[in-house]
Amino acid sequence: YTIPLPESQRLARSDEDQPPDARVLQYMQQHLSVSSGGGLCSATPGRTLAATPQFRRFEMTFTCPSAADLKLHSSAFFELVPSHVTFAQIETGDGQFVEQMFTEGQQEVDASLGGAQLRDAGFIEYVRLGIMHILTGPDHMSFLLGLVLISRRLRDLVFVVTGFTIGHSITLALAVTGILRPHAEYIDALVALTIAMIGAENIAVATHRPGTVAVGIGLPLTAMAAASLAGAGTLPPLLLFGAALFCANYLMLSGHMRDAGRLRLVVTLVFGLIHGFGFAATLLEMQLPAQKLAQILVGFNLGVEIGQLSLVLTLVGLVALAVRAHLALPRPIVVDAVAAGLVAVGTYWFVSRSYV
Repeated sequence: YTIPLPESQRLARSDEDQPPDARVLQYMQQHLSVSSGGGLCSATPGRTLAATPQFRRFEMTFTCPSAADLKLHSSAFFELVPSHVTFAQIETGDGQFVEQMFTEGQQEVDASLGGAQLRDAGFIEYVRLGIMHILTGPDHMSFLLGLVLISRRLRDLVFVVTGFTIGHSITLALAVTGILRPHAEYIDALVALTIAMIGAENIAVATHRPGTVAVGIGLPLTAMAAASLAGAGTLPPLLLFGAALFCANYLMLSGHMRDAGRLRLVVTLVFGLIHGFGFAATLLEMQLPAQKLAQILVGFNLGVEIGQLSLVLTLVGLVALAVRAHLALPRPIVVDAVAAGLVAVGTYWFVSRSYV
């Protein structure tokens, strides 16, 4: 059972960064089981296995009297995060591998010989997973909210969706071919930075002072890079300095362009690339068969795009209805208030994820 550190951290106490192995194993023994013939199979004490950074891996062994009516049960993390998904890789007696998913609504898999559910999770299931990833992810929704606020025309939103699609496509190609393997520990912090940056862009456009806003986001990132050189934080100094240059230059360009809609494709491409790498890193750690990885990533990315488009169109529709019903506040007030909130939330997430 492989667990990303942000997931296992949910089992930690307030004074701990991560829970001890014994507590994680105890939790898994309470939430993972195997049954055969209607009765529970006996479980041996679990053990800790070596894992790459940002992941923890454990092993549990179950002994069953027979393979008849063999069922796998997993309720781990669903009471903490209802949208949690566990990928299961089952090796059959003839050496074939089958992929399945445990969700809150499906916590049992029939693994007996000839079992009706012993088949690969279908393409549509991965599409649905991508849709739920968007609709249950505060990072994504915050970022899209900022883009809806700053985009005055439907054409601008089309550029946004295009940029995100290109980013995920690049992720797919690089991950499947093995050309680039991302550092998963940097992904969450960079995603938070894009949220703060899109909020800052809204403020720069509203105030017509892109230079001031660019300095306001560039200098703190440069200071964090200097602190990283001294050993503070988890992000490397070169990454922080590069982020400072990118953010400051993007804000300056967008603030001085009459039509920055197409330039916004760049930041959504970066966001799609970063967030797609986060998902790819998790799949690669799970050591899924190479021939299955493409199907999973394509299905997930397609679901992400469907979920993103649905969310954007819903937000645009609600705004249009509010304006028509004369229930909307003046646009400058809404933009300023929401943009400030995005900067605050994105900055909090970025700093907290950079010093863990």
